[in-house]
Amino acid sequence: MEKKIYLYGFIPTEELERTALPEHEGFDEKEKLISIQVDSITAIVSRLDPDAYTEMVIEDKINNDLEWLQKKAYHHHEVLMFLNKNYTVVPLSFCTIYNNQDSLIETASSQAHELEDSFAEIGGKEEWNLKIYYDEEKVKRLVTENNPVMQKKREEIKELSPGRQFFERKKIDRMAEKEMDKELNERCNEIHLELSGLATRSDVKKTLGKDATGRKDNMSWNSVFLLQESEVDRFVEKVMKKDQQLNGSGLKMEATGPWPAYHFSNLSKAAK
Repeated sequence: MEKKIYLYGFIPTEELERTALPEHEGFDEKEKLISIQVDSITAIVSRLDPDAYTEMVIEDKINNDLEWLQKKAYHHHEVLMFLNKNYTVVPLSFCTIYNNQDSLIETASSQAHELEDSFAEIGGKEEWNLKIYYDEEKVKRLVTENNPVMQKKREEIKELSPGRQFFERKKIDRMAEKEMDKELNERCNEIHLELSGLATRSDVKKTLGKDATGRKDNMSWNSVFLLQESEVDRFVEKVMKKDQQLNGSGLKMEATGPWPAYHFSNLSKAAK
């Protein structure tokens, strides 16, 4: 029986001709990474036993075996990082699996123009991520202290009865929440626009909760930048400088990269 094909991503064939694919362990830890050329596009894949990797088995593993999922998801990402060091790579989603080589070739051929456009878009560039975190209590306190309306309100309620004070403090707390959100959005957007001047493309992504970040502070901003390699050092230096300027404000900036072009490559999924 013909083996299934696990697809990591696509790279330009001409780059593979200049730099041979280094040996690397495949998805099932038995097969190695191999390349499948489709004219100017080359797929980086590993072969899978069709009996061991049925759709039912994979779905069960993803839904019920957290250890397997974490290990395989890390492997997928690690391979893409490995490829990204040597090639222009259009990354594919985790567990993109084809039943046979012919179906992969058909997909690559049908999406050749999109892939070539992506190679042109991301070639010679690096994808970087910027996250901004904030200490909620500190930011809220600073916002309250610098807001004359809230300060006046706090003084006024001192003359009220304890019961009225309780409800008025609740109103002030809600006001502080709104002002904090407004302040965070304005400052983060200002930082994003300034850094975007160094990028060929930039975008704002959904913020992540503490369960995803594993941090004690909250995320207020999550953005991504596509940078010419010549601009990366300037970008990192500017982030470090801005972070120093934010010292004491309750905000903390964190830039990471380079990443495979998860966000800016045009092909995020492929028909199987």
